[in-house]
Amino acid sequence: MTIDWWGLGLQAVNVLILVWLLSRVFWRPVAAAIAKRKDAAKAIMDDARTAQDKANSALAEVTKTRAGIAAERETILAEATAAAETAAKAAATAAAAKADKLADAARRAIAHDTEVARKENAASAAALSVEIAAKVLAQLDTQAVHVAFLALLLEAIKGMAEAERVALAGTATGVDLVSAADFTEPQRAKITKAVSIALGGAPKLNFVTDAGLIAGLELRTPHFVLHNSWQADLAGILKDLKHAA
Repeated sequence: MTIDWWGLGLQAVNVLILVWLLSRVFWRPVAAAIAKRKDAAKAIMDDARTAQDKANSALAEVTKTRAGIAAERETILAEATAAAETAAKAAATAAAAKADKLADAARRAIAHDTEVARKENAASAAALSVEIAAKVLAQLDTQAVHVAFLALLLEAIKGMAEAERVALAGTATGVDLVSAADFTEPQRAKITKAVSIALGGAPKLNFVTDAGLIAGLELRTPHFVLHNSWQADLAGILKDLKHAA
């Protein structure tokens, strides 16, 4: 087999020319287009990364904000709960204090009313007792009782200061000798003599009857009273009973 070196040479030249033409006419524009597309793709990727970074940053900010809002919400709820509990405790304390105050006032009112009722009952009982005693004593108004009260009157006169006895004996309008029952003339004379001796003078005695005395003898002037009767005794007892109640 014979090799055509001229033919191979021409073909090699043709290949080289074709390669040169392709590199000049076709490859460079294609490579430039590819590079341009590559640069555009890179720019798009960079923009995408930037956008992704911004999105991630925004998402992180949103997440942080949401976490802050949640924390603030929990804080507000906790503060509101604490405030509500404090207000409830304060209201309960105030209500309890008010209830205690009302209960104490009620107890004091009940105690006061009870004491008033007790005193009123005691006073009524004392008055009733004195009234009963007066009725019983009225039935004992005998001569012996008159004699006893006369002795008590004379003893009381002797216990007065001398100046008082002299002034009483010298009373111009006279001295009322009050008794629960009237006396006979002999009885009046006896009483007048005994009183005059006790006073150390000769007073003018005006015999006066007052059934309210129950029993007894009392000396009275416009400015002086010498109590000596069951009426006076019972009045003193009633006063003491009311005071003790």
